[in-house]
Amino acid sequence: MSPRLTIWTLVIMAAALLILPATAQVVGEREEIAGVRFEDFAGPSPDTANFHTADGQLTFFFVTHNAGHPFFIPMFVAAEAAARTLGVNVIITGPERGVDDPDRQLEILQQVITDPRLDGLVLSTAKVGAYGDIIMRAFELGVPVATTNSVDSTIPFRDEISHTGQSAGAAAIGGRALVQCLIDKGITSGVILFPNSIEVNNIEVNNRVRFGAAAAQEALDAAGLAGITVAAGDEGIGLAITGVPGQPQIDAITNLVNSTPNVVGLFGPNGGITPANGHVARNLGISDSTCVYGYDLGDDQLNLIGDGSLDGSLGQQPFLQGWWPVTTLFLQIDRGVSAADLDTKAQLVTQANLEETLQNNATRRTN
Repeated sequence: MSPRLTIWTLVIMAAALLILPATAQVVGEREEIAGVRFEDFAGPSPDTANFHTADGQLTFFFVTHNAGHPFFIPMFVAAEAAARTLGVNVIITGPERGVDDPDRQLEILQQVITDPRLDGLVLSTAKVGAYGDIIMRAFELGVPVATTNSVDSTIPFRDEISHTGQSAGAAAIGGRALVQCLIDKGITSGVILFPNSIEVNNIEVNNRVRFGAAAAQEALDAAGLAGITVAAGDEGIGLAITGVPGQPQIDAITNLVNSTPNVVGLFGPNGGITPANGHVARNLGISDSTCVYGYDLGDDQLNLIGDGSLDGSLGQQPFLQGWWPVTTLFLQIDRGVSAADLDTKAQLVTQANLEETLQNNATRRTN
């Protein structure tokens, strides 16, 4: 066979594939292998609904250190969506004041661990070292545990407990983006402030400051911008402000900016400080001469990005932080799989992709 004939044969065969009826079966489609039909093993075990409490209904408690802040809405929507998909009952609870309150969360967990409906436990671990007793009690009861959002690497049985969340290292994305913003605005001197509610002692949030500040410094060095300095406190975990979000943090950051000459950047490590930074920039009329970045994609952050008071914010993909913990607990119970972690990475939202984000938020509560 000549090379030309071979080529034309291939062309004809490809054309024939393109005009096959739409209903033609995909080549190699499989419904079983070696006599094992997939559909026979796709459903849950009949024993799953009677796991632990033997009441015919799997019930998972989902307890976070803050159950009142808008950041947690996608997480809770996702937990409910996963529960419905899997036929699980999920009970969502936590401090309702809209502020991080791990001490109140621990009080709630003490009640949850004795609830007769408990078959699985999802919790955030914002206060490192405080959850050991809860974890130990759950394992004594034979109740599987999954952690989400804030991570505590010191908890007992860490290797047997899945964690869903964003690595603090993702803050580097925001630090680099902030410096690029300064470059784009032609700013060559000034100070970047990293305020943080250090009193809350959220290790994950503190580490975000470390990574964000380090990345900003590296980007400044790479760009030769020696005239811009990074102010992240003596310990590198931020400049201390109040842990109370809203107006108290706005006032604290306003005082910080007014007392610091030539502020050109602000970075917020959580969903309270980030919008506060944006409000401060807007109130002081410095949005055009500063770059403001931070964390989370609550309605306040999105509105501030829209009017230019906030240049960008990192989404933790909280939907995944609700979906996966519920799903992995179910898989551990029903399939016997080992606990598996999920890194939710980061979604950087700026004015460039704001409209798409708003659409998802309005129709699906994904962000």
